[in-house]
Amino acid sequence: MAQPYSARSRAIEPFHVMALLARANQLQIDGHDVIHLEIGEPDFTTAPPIIAAGQAALAEGHTRYTSARGIPALREAISRFYAQRYQLNIDPERILITPGGSGALLLATSLLVDPGKHWLLADPGYPCNRHFLRLIEGAAQLVPVGPDVRYQLTPELVERYWDKDSVGALVASPANPTGTLLSADELAGLSQALKRRGGHLVVDEIYHGLTYGVDAHSVLEVDDEAFVLNSFSKYFGMTGWRLGWLVAPPAAVPELEKLAQNLYISAPSMAQQAALACFEPQTLEILEQRREEFARRRDFLLPALRELGFKIAVEPEGAFYLYADISAFGGDAFAFCKHFIETEYVAFTPGNDFGRFQAHQHVRFAYTQSLERLQQAVERIARGLKTWNPHAL
Repeated sequence: MAQPYSARSRAIEPFHVMALLARANQLQIDGHDVIHLEIGEPDFTTAPPIIAAGQAALAEGHTRYTSARGIPALREAISRFYAQRYQLNIDPERILITPGGSGALLLATSLLVDPGKHWLLADPGYPCNRHFLRLIEGAAQLVPVGPDVRYQLTPELVERYWDKDSVGALVASPANPTGTLLSADELAGLSQALKRRGGHLVVDEIYHGLTYGVDAHSVLEVDDEAFVLNSFSKYFGMTGWRLGWLVAPPAAVPELEKLAQNLYISAPSMAQQAALACFEPQTLEILEQRREEFARRRDFLLPALRELGFKIAVEPEGAFYLYADISAFGGDAFAFCKHFIETEYVAFTPGNDFGRFQAHQHVRFAYTQSLERLQQAVERIARGLKTWNPHAL
């Protein structure tokens, strides 16, 4: 008999939403009109200038391995972007191009966390963060956070939850699933709290660019030794191209490059060439128009859901999610989501995917569909609430 699969593999939880997505897709195949509000992927295709750059790269033969750190031209373009957007002087040598934001997370966890050590993470939060830590034999110390702290870690929470095995903290701004931001002062406070304990600060800035009425601050404005994870997937709309980046302190770069060489050799070469077009004025104009469209969607869906009885205690300032408390309706989040897929063909994500703290009484809506589709979804949800019976399942 074959040996069982590894303990680390068995310890990593599946996404609950994938079972719901599979059911939604089957209903769609069966001819039903399903409105997808469950997946965190912009509905816009990649902007035409980026596609054209990718096509040109393929035609020109850019299909070979690159340096593990990424092509110099792209690292320089990202450096210029930091100067333009944040007035920061980031040496291109500190930037590593990765296969998606996940590649950046894999490098950071591999570099900073030994077996048995852990990072502090906000609960709720993006599930892959804790799963990557488990994969490298580290762990996530989940810190329950609620509306009172806008679902974010604070210096006081770091003080309360830090222990002998803590080596750092990972925060996200804007955050998934809540869409909340950390101010420059809040980032500075976290940085100081961690430095007092000899810990590392890692910040997920993957949703930078997708903020509404306020600009997101990079942690590098207040802490030049922090590690920054970013991606071309969200603001730049390149989800399937699998491209991200990591900004690290200079001393960490040789170790990170060694890890990258061994873990994935290099990020996709044609995607790197295509991404050079992300920073062109015509592309940024398209991306800003899309940001305005996301703002319109948020400004419709947020009050509409509140009017139906969903409790959304903190107005999201970024990303494209609403994290809603369903306790007024009773029942479990997964069953609640399943009800709306089966009866109204609207798919959204149960809070169970994002942690443990009050997860069963929350759901996440992704406003990644057109305003017309969101209006239809609200109408269906209103109808579905009339037939929802938390005691029937």
